[in-house]
Amino acid sequence: MSALARQHHRRISMIFEKINNVTRTIEETILVFGIAFMAVIMIVNVIARSFFESIYFIEELTQITVIFVTFGGLGYGVRKARHIRMGAIFDAMNPKVQTILIWIICIISGVLMLFLSFKSITYIQRLVKFKEMTPALHIPYWITIVIVPFGFFMAGIQYFLTIVQNILRRDVWLSSEQRSEYEDE
Repeated sequence: MSALARQHHRRISMIFEKINNVTRTIEETILVFGIAFMAVIMIVNVIARSFFESIYFIEELTQITVIFVTFGGLGYGVRKARHIRMGAIFDAMNPKVQTILIWIICIISGVLMLFLSFKSITYIQRLVKFKEMTPALHIPYWITIVIVPFGFFMAGIQYFLTIVQNILRRDVWLSSEQRSEYEDE
């Protein structure tokens, strides 16, 4: 490999790492604060129910938080290779076939995630026009699902970062952070 090619490879690796670090920070922040918030409001509701009466909007707020955590963590699940895959079949193949399969899977999945992101944006635009409100909190319903296109987009980015990782590295990578290897769980 020439010096120019190595320099180009290093530059791409640095860009890859920066994108990866920014997306990881966003995903982890959404997950940590979302789960902590959900725990706090549920504990508050249990205490309120024990001494007074249930807070009427907590159930709705919990449902909204579950949506935020689920779709906010979608990219994180892809990043950690915790998505559904056929591990037994995949692990039985040689590394060249695994790499080709990972590319195919990531291209299809990445395109699908970006398509779903686009479709969810158009769905949210329709909801804005309907002006539907949530029953307890009386906030526009579209606000409760605004995270959905973001989650699909982040998952799509992660699939494409997996392709980049498989181009930059010799090993087979299931995600941008998870190398393909047998692991005990």
